[in-house]
Amino acid sequence: MSQAASQADRRPVALSLLGLGAMGLPMARRLAAAGTLTVWSRSAAKPEALRAEVGVQVAPTPAAAAGDVVVTVLPDLAEVREVLEGADGLLAGWAARPPEAARPTLVVCGTVSPVALRALADELAPTVDVVDAPLSGGVLGAAEGRLSVMVGGSEAQAALLAEVLAPCASRVTRMGPTGAGATAKLCNQLVVAETITALSEAFALARASGIDPDALADALGAGLAASEVLRQKRHHWIDESFQPGGTIDYQVKDLRYAREAAAASGARLPAGEAALALFEAASAAGDGGLDHTGVYRTIAG
Repeated sequence: MSQAASQADRRPVALSLLGLGAMGLPMARRLAAAGTLTVWSRSAAKPEALRAEVGVQVAPTPAAAAGDVVVTVLPDLAEVREVLEGADGLLAGWAARPPEAARPTLVVCGTVSPVALRALADELAPTVDVVDAPLSGGVLGAAEGRLSVMVGGSEAQAALLAEVLAPCASRVTRMGPTGAGATAKLCNQLVVAETITALSEAFALARASGIDPDALADALGAGLAASEVLRQKRHHWIDESFQPGGTIDYQVKDLRYAREAAAASGARLPAGEAALALFEAASAAGDGGLDHTGVYRTIAG
């Protein structure tokens, strides 16, 4: 049989996405525009609105969304476990599938502990493949289809994700075995948190010195200090308005996981520890629900 015939005969992957938050919703739009997609969310309103907009299939329970590949875009592994377990959970849905159904793949896109992720993968290994595939690129990157996905899993699993996530990801990189994607995302989060901290200090200094923040953003963006963080987030510092994207509390979670990973590997994160202290102080001051650029309020005083 020719390769073309083999590809034509291959059964389409039954793809589901669970979690229609800030990242999951734009991802679902792009995935649904490219093919059949089943979605589930705790809020009934979001899936129904998405069905009217782009024609997704709406699952009433996680069990009803238990397809070949299930992409979870949820904050942490506690939320992933919630959709796995119980009579209406993914595990029950997979168990009810016919014997000839493909072995399912659970894709964890949240920023999670690599240690806990590997434990979950070992636990589910008899029946389910678990692949860590955290995302970078922010809400704008998801909407524009240019996310970077960091995969922890086999080469075959990375290739599968490159295929199914192509509508919303411009790069899918295999970082290594299970847990390596989660660790790479923590590396990413260190860069993001420390960049946000540095930019917050820069805008605080500029304002205190009478420099127009809009002019500063233009100057930084045209030089060596340019970054994707500045491109996407500049308006927060200019307007001193911090409606979320990613929140300060999520940044605290991610930096704590980075500290855990560093302790496990013997690495030192002095700048990461300093950034964590600032974000923890911002959270303690009541700003945890703000966009992570809201750490500016703690720095500016």
